Amino acid sequence: MSGAALALEIVFVFFLALFLLHRYGDFKKQHRLVIIATLLAWYLCFLIVFILPLDVSTTIYNRCKLAVNSSPPENNDSYVTLAPSKQKCFKPWSYIPNGIMPIFWRVVYWTSQFLTWILLPFMQSYARSGGFSITGKIKTALIENAIYYGTYLLIFGAFLIYVAVNPNFNLQWNQLQTIGIAAANTWGLFLLVLLLGYGLVEIPRSHWNGAKRGYLLMKTYFKAAKLMTEKADAEENLEDIMEEVRKVNESIKYNHPLRKCVDTILKKCPTEYQERMGRNMDDYEDFDERQNSYPSEKSLVKLHKQVIYSVQRHRRTQVQWQILLEQAFYLEDVAKNETSASRQFVHTFQTQESENKFFQYFYTPTVEWYWECLLRPWFYRVLAVVLATFSVIVVWSECTFFSTKPVLSLFAVFIQLAEKTYNYIYIEMACFLTIFFLSICVYSTVFRIRVFNYYYLASHHQTDAYSLLFSGMLFCRLTPPLCLNFLGLTHMDATISHKNTQPTAYTSIMGSMRVLSFIADGFYIYYPMLVVILCIATYFSLGTRCLNLLGFQQFMGDSEMTSDLIDEGKELIRREKRKRQRQEEGENRRREWKERYGNREDSTRSRAVHTDQKESSFSETNTSRPLSKYTRSNGRTERDRIELLQDAEPLDFNADSVNDDPLESESGRYQPGGRYLSMSRSRIFDDV
Repeated sequence: MSGAALALEIVFVFFLALFLLHRYGDFKKQHRLVIIATLLAWYLCFLIVFILPLDVSTTIYNRCKLAVNSSPPENNDSYVTLAPSKQKCFKPWSYIPNGIMPIFWRVVYWTSQFLTWILLPFMQSYARSGGFSITGKIKTALIENAIYYGTYLLIFGAFLIYVAVNPNFNLQWNQLQTIGIAAANTWGLFLLVLLLGYGLVEIPRSHWNGAKRGYLLMKTYFKAAKLMTEKADAEENLEDIMEEVRKVNESIKYNHPLRKCVDTILKKCPTEYQERMGRNMDDYEDFDERQNSYPSEKSLVKLHKQVIYSVQRHRRTQVQWQILLEQAFYLEDVAKNETSASRQFVHTFQTQESENKFFQYFYTPTVEWYWECLLRPWFYRVLAVVLATFSVIVVWSECTFFSTKPVLSLFAVFIQLAEKTYNYIYIEMACFLTIFFLSICVYSTVFRIRVFNYYYLASHHQTDAYSLLFSGMLFCRLTPPLCLNFLGLTHMDATISHKNTQPTAYTSIMGSMRVLSFIADGFYIYYPMLVVILCIATYFSLGTRCLNLLGFQQFMGDSEMTSDLIDEGKELIRREKRKRQRQEEGENRRREWKERYGNREDSTRSRAVHTDQKESSFSETNTSRPLSKYTRSNGRTERDRIELLQDAEPLDFNADSVNDDPLESESGRYQPGGRYLSMSRSRIFDDV
């Protein structure tokens, strides 16, 4: 089993990162380099989280061998005896041979740092560039990142000059490398604590609120009102941009030098706009520089960038609106089925046939009712209590992990108890659950963050390239300090435990933080305590209240603006629900019409075709051309009439809504027993 666990986790983590990237990115439309760079960044960060528990168990085994094979001196507290006998020191099932982990961590760490500090920022600017050639995009990316890279080079150069001039400093290359790692980890730890303080409270609270049906439904109505505003804004912005594209398309003719740039812009436009602009274009008209003022290439680059952004935003809001409608309809169905006496889940709209027949066979309406209406709320409550317990343990350990005598960090207590019995399975599971929970709290916050429309991770393949690359940068910067914080919580870091023991392979590549004592003994120890203040602020929703005061509407139960948006969203959902019901009723009536009159129309069509064949054969033998022309036209008229009868749709008749409209009696078009919607004056503009 030596190395088998490492190989299995490497393969598993790759498919996990690929699955998440497929959910948020779009493999078909986005550039391959963007997909590969983001996948590599996510994969390396997830790999560190999954492999670190194996490093911990291997380090404990190596400490055991070292303690057994050496004789510790008497009365020496700096040396720690780990194993009293050789019988307890057995090799774990996931043991990784010596020499593999240091090389593995070195490759993973420096690759992730190269991605986050050099490659991904450059690719961000490249992806957002509106240039029409690779050279133009590279030039734009270099100009935008000149300040970014120049600042780091200036700071690093000033530091090197200071070290070279000052005789008190005698730093070697390894120490300079350690200082660079410490600087990167300090920046990452600063952001890590902010995200961790939010996730430790919000994740248990979101699962607890998930058990409240009324809460979820009200929040969905609130999201619908906000999303409709964003959707209307995106449509208006797209119309304005397409109007500018139309003007440019009409002014720059086929033989203009910038026509290729205009064609590139047109390819990024939606299909309906391309057809509309192609219809109104006259390619045979030459351009004349003396008569018209043509846009410059720089203005076309700016327009190209705006087209890419507006089309992506419009597509994203359309998809999110449909998903939110399905979610709202389903929550309303759950609220209706909670009082059902038959205990079978009934959907308002007929769901499409499931692709997974096996799942459809076992997940019957009865099973769905018991899960959605009875078991799921209790499952979410229990899960919220478990997550809240983990959050309390993390907050306590973050505030006390620097204490070694006595050991106050609960995670360190758990690992040390398992270390005495050398239960490697328990050690790996405890380490994995700890670092996995910390990662969920941090990474989920990264997925929830939205910086206006510049950074937003939207599911269902609606995330743009800039946001994907930015998320990869955040992951690569947050994961190393997250792992160091985990090793500090479990006292596996010699800098925290102050013990002369063998360090983990991950800690060895970071170097000794004693080079910068004010960071190792100050910032790394006391800054994580700030998580307590952040958790309190998140619990009382101070950030949400501040955003609400600044004009960014947030979901707050005691706000009048929230109540107004909930009512607005409820009306929007009700309107979309009526619209979909009318569509389904029309489809059902069309299906019934075809089933009822399909055979009669088929027989009528066969007789008409037979008659037409006879008449056409007769006309061929007849020498009279007017008679044959008359016969053919008569048969064609008969066929057209039959096809029109077959394709005709029944009028939208609604007998249940006779008395719904108070203006109906005044219109003079009321008919007993029902009403035709197509003849009702008050229903014409319902959907406008």
